[in-house]
Amino acid sequence: MIQRSLVEIADMIKHENDPSSYKDVWIKGVSIDSRKIEQGNLFIPFKGENVDGHRFVEDAIKRGASAAFWQKDVPNPPMHLPIVIVEDPLLALQELARSYRKQLNVKVLGITGSNGKTTTKDMVASLLSLAYKVQKTEGNYNNHIGLPLTILQLKEETEMAVLEMGMSSRGEIEFLTKLAQPNAVIITNIGESHLLDLGSREAIADAKLEIIEGLKDNGLIIYHGDEPLLQERLATYKGNGLLRTFGRRTTNDLYPVEIDQTSSGNTFKMNKSNETFRLPVLGTHNILNALASMLAAEYFGIRYESMNEGFAQLKLTNMRMELVEGTNGVKIINDAYNASPTSMNAAIELVSNLDGFSRKILVLGDMLELGPAEEQYHYQIGQSLDSEKIDYVFTYGKLGAYIGEGALEVLGGDRVYRFTDKNELAKKLTEVATSDTLVLIKASRGMKLEEVVKFLQ
Repeated sequence: MIQRSLVEIADMIKHENDPSSYKDVWIKGVSIDSRKIEQGNLFIPFKGENVDGHRFVEDAIKRGASAAFWQKDVPNPPMHLPIVIVEDPLLALQELARSYRKQLNVKVLGITGSNGKTTTKDMVASLLSLAYKVQKTEGNYNNHIGLPLTILQLKEETEMAVLEMGMSSRGEIEFLTKLAQPNAVIITNIGESHLLDLGSREAIADAKLEIIEGLKDNGLIIYHGDEPLLQERLATYKGNGLLRTFGRRTTNDLYPVEIDQTSSGNTFKMNKSNETFRLPVLGTHNILNALASMLAAEYFGIRYESMNEGFAQLKLTNMRMELVEGTNGVKIINDAYNASPTSMNAAIELVSNLDGFSRKILVLGDMLELGPAEEQYHYQIGQSLDSEKIDYVFTYGKLGAYIGEGALEVLGGDRVYRFTDKNELAKKLTEVATSDTLVLIKASRGMKLEEVVKFLQ
């Protein structure tokens, strides 16, 4: 994490006061939450609609913070404390991260996409750790606040930083990538997430491609080569970046040639190696995330033949195709972190094709931010189910009910349950799910369906 004197911190940003009287104050890391202050932190207060972080500056310093920022138009700054007065603490945080990034001798890989970016981040970090000291985005710290905090958490000795970049509107990824200055970037895919804000998949593709704007000279651009929207736009790319593609089609630079799916993961071969790769992650769609990760790792000097070692030590972020067990032995795929039609269909395909279970149950909730056609997207999920491969469907939420409506057409009324109460859903589920049952639980993060997983456990 960043470790500098307060004077050095001030020199890295625009500031309004002279903190030289505190030249012996040493900063170790930053925090935006006064309740989570660690010794030596720089506390950065934000002024929100309901809570003003400046109220907690003195308390943060009492808790161990070495210093704090202070917004210049907030009255009564505590001048008896080590503070740096700035125009806006958020802008100062971002400027500090930008300056720190320039000081570090670190290579950066930036990742964006509608689906799979967190899983890809975890995969590529595991592969790169075979040869480098690696840090990656933790949790969902992938926006205009989280990414600067992630950069400021980088250690001086870190050699590779794997940074996830999220968005909800145009211009956000461009800002993030110009802050991070990646040496290589991955665009996992273009899906339906953010249709509510951006209006079309074409606009989503344009927004994701902003990640190229911050790419360093002669850097690497890895993208899903089966996606026409990316192919069309990058066909006229005039920059000096190196283009590489992954996908199922043989026209890609990297593609699978053999796939074997099991209840514990996948094995596969690809066109550039005779090696059989073992991926301890559920879902054949995750093989594409693995291929993107392999292209990036190979670019940074990791040999394909050694990548099984990296996959073997892979640890995924929680609630992403996570296989857990309930109290009565029921097997649960917890994929409750996020959902879109693309990822929902991929998860259902996984469950449909897994063998060894006498009963398969889908627990599906609302997919958010899909725009005007949201009801149709949900209905189509239910309507597309295979009645011979799925036994029951449980839905939760107002939009989830449309999944149930579509499922009624193919499964019939005695196999579809629709709920607006999570506890009632969980209780009914325990009646239906036996020890040899496989349950998929998936919805957008706001639905908090992981609570159903906890109930089953």
